Amino acid sequence: MSDQISASPPELLELTVILPVFNEVENLPLLWRELIGVLDAHWRHVEIIFVDDMSTDGSAEWIRELAQRDGRVRHVRFARHAGLTAALDAGYRRAQGSIVVTMDSDLQSDPADIPQLVAALADADAATGWRVHRHDTWLRRLSSRIANFIRNRVTQETVRDSACTLRAMKRACTAALPPYDGLHRFVPTLLRIAGHRVVEIPVTHRARRFGESKFGVRNRAGRAFRDLLFVRWMQHRVLRYVIEPTVELTRPASVEPPPSRPPWAGHEREARARREGVPYVQ
Repeated sequence: MSDQISASPPELLELTVILPVFNEVENLPLLWRELIGVLDAHWRHVEIIFVDDMSTDGSAEWIRELAQRDGRVRHVRFARHAGLTAALDAGYRRAQGSIVVTMDSDLQSDPADIPQLVAALADADAATGWRVHRHDTWLRRLSSRIANFIRNRVTQETVRDSACTLRAMKRACTAALPPYDGLHRFVPTLLRIAGHRVVEIPVTHRARRFGESKFGVRNRAGRAFRDLLFVRWMQHRVLRYVIEPTVELTRPASVEPPPSRPPWAGHEREARARREGVPYVQ
């Protein structure tokens, strides 16, 4: 069609927006109008990845039709329901923009906050949203407050809103997020384990207009605590070491490049310490 919008070449992509979707057909048209207005006003080359977690309400059909009209839109659909962590991971693996933004599709996050999150990356590797004024039920607000308190006590962090999905990060950060179910609640801590600089930015939170929340207190508390213990284990067990350069220089450099390793294995922190000229200590 003559009015179809073409996709940008991958090498030019400035921004990737990842939107997990599960039965949000009433919210999607409104979200799209808000989101594309913000993106068009700030960036020329973007891609938007909708990850459909096997919706049954018509969301898949709406996204498919949008993708046919707009080449910037990519539609990923799971063959079976897999959850929010899997949807985010599928988006990370397909993202081609130099900056990756994630947000929910339920209209509770405001796309107008994306530019300030991206701007914060001038002094950080990742910027996570902090929903200062939550527009949820009192039970959800209370459970989130308790959950953040427990997470901070166990991990010895000061993250005010660990589970907020509205985030912006440099694409390299996505490699620091292990593909394990439930760990989307601990993204700030996981990034810091890998040596990345993380800041929290106040963002708008809106009341849900259509549909209902897919997560409750009972269906996440027990699993979230077990996941928290795993993250704490990772904090203690991550490899931290420094190579003595004068010794290594006495041997010829290896012709073969070293094997790739996950960034939570310690070398990212060592490399950052060397670049900034500071001692690498724990």
